[in-house]
Amino acid sequence: MSEMRVVGVRVELPANQPILLLRETEGERYLPIWIGSVEATAIALEQQGVRPARPLTHDLLKDVIGALGRQLEQVRITDLQEGTYFAELVFDGDVRVSARPSDSVALALRIGVPIHAEESVLAEAGLIIPDEQEDEVEKFREFLDSVSPEDFRGADT
Repeated sequence: MSEMRVVGVRVELPANQPILLLRETEGERYLPIWIGSVEATAIALEQQGVRPARPLTHDLLKDVIGALGRQLEQVRITDLQEGTYFAELVFDGDVRVSARPSDSVALALRIGVPIHAEESVLAEAGLIIPDEQEDEVEKFREFLDSVSPEDFRGADT
């Protein structure tokens, strides 16, 4: 199992599909996960330190966990089946709850707990970006610095 850090989210064109990009903290593999626009917005807002006037779903869940006296200890990306990623929330007392990786990451960022990925998932879907592509990663980081949550809203909103 490898600890991961959130590089950020971006929109893949031309399909306008958001992608969450994670990277090993002690390695060189990246893990791209296609996610929904709502979760992409939730992750981007948290990374940018934006506090909405009313709590979003992930903020509410954080508050519920605290009100129940539980502690989220970590998030694990556990499996990849037919292009679908699976994750679990690991609470104190080794209580585990199945969840989507996008929701899990949004919650982990809000609570400040580590994100881990199973070796089998990284072996199957992890990408090593060669040195000549590091410039692309830097461009991605620059993009993340310039993107706003409104960029993830659908055309019909």
